[in-house]
Amino acid sequence: MAPISYLIWLTTRESIRADLAVGLLRHFDTAEAAYWAGAGEYDLLQLPPRLHRSLLDKKLDGAEEILERCDRQGISLLTCMDAAYPERLAQLPDHPLVLYVRGTLPRVDGEVTIGMVGSRRCTPYGQTMAGRIALELARSGAVVVSGLAEGIDAASLKGALQGGGRVISVLAGGVDVVYPAANRWLYEDIQGSGALLSENPPGTRPDGWRFPIRNRIISGLSLGVTVVEAAQRSGALITAREALDQGRDVFALPGPADAPMSGGTNQLISRGEARLVRSAWDILSEYAGQYPQKISFPPPFSQEETAARLAPCPTPAGAEPEEPSPKPREEDSLPLKSGAEFARLGDEQREIFLLLAEHKLTADDLVGRTDIPARRVNAALTILQAQGYLQELPGRRYTAAVRFDQDR
Repeated sequence: MAPISYLIWLTTRESIRADLAVGLLRHFDTAEAAYWAGAGEYDLLQLPPRLHRSLLDKKLDGAEEILERCDRQGISLLTCMDAAYPERLAQLPDHPLVLYVRGTLPRVDGEVTIGMVGSRRCTPYGQTMAGRIALELARSGAVVVSGLAEGIDAASLKGALQGGGRVISVLAGGVDVVYPAANRWLYEDIQGSGALLSENPPGTRPDGWRFPIRNRIISGLSLGVTVVEAAQRSGALITAREALDQGRDVFALPGPADAPMSGGTNQLISRGEARLVRSAWDILSEYAGQYPQKISFPPPFSQEETAARLAPCPTPAGAEPEEPSPKPREEDSLPLKSGAEFARLGDEQREIFLLLAEHKLTADDLVGRTDIPARRVNAALTILQAQGYLQELPGRRYTAAVRFDQDR
């Protein structure tokens, strides 16, 4: 059996956290040794009971299925044992043992990698500045690292691509799961001009609780992280905190004193936790001396050319949008709940809600689309409906009755 199979087996154990996976690998030296260990050896490590039980499950079918799926979908794997694995990431005590990659991952350790994060519900000011700064960074030779969410993530990635640069997008779900669906065009552009990567196997749903965990990878790959726009309770501040804990530089774009979407960034600056950013030069000046062969300073674009490059992409003539136009308006009108509420749901409840946020389905449909038994699907539907998160439609179909804001 190939060593990669044992690494996948280890990282897919129930209830395993990244730091526990790293600890087990260091204790046993190899994932294969961790696999062949017995109950007595696990007892000595005082592991959580669910993880202990999962380690006793020695079936490798799941790992082989993941490898076959990666092969079919053109997904490459990069493990912490590989020479190409980024040393910047390996320094983290909770680094991913396995990365799933679509596209071409740059040699991160030799690049000026800059993370860019911010609110999904950004203002036009934040969106414009994210695109402009990312475009300038990319034209000067930096690699932009971000998520794939709407708002600041999308604006940053688009700006970097329009600047002719390379980008890395770190996903909370599998690299074969496009989320949000509206960013499929961006997903495809990134795959052609950079890399999409995740620590989760293909097919993994982007459950809300996975996003904060994912943030450590964005900051871990980066020399510095730029927070473009964030409220005082924004999820982007989690990434800033991760960056500070990892010893990375943090930059922040200031905003009006009374602007809610700038409350978090202004606070980072006022506390001295972030350096004030007005342009890409405020970031690049920190690294130009250290990476002179990577940083250049091309003539700036005119305001008109910058605006044209950052303009919204029109829908191609004759092409139908992915979603009918009324649907986004209907979803936007749903009551907004905090991401903390979503995080308190059980794994199966979250999976079911995410499906019903995109589709109107019956209980039987849900059983067919998930690995959840019918009894537990019905129980989850009852709980979610009682909490006001779902509504029942004619034909015993269900749909989401609320939205969850992952920024809060």
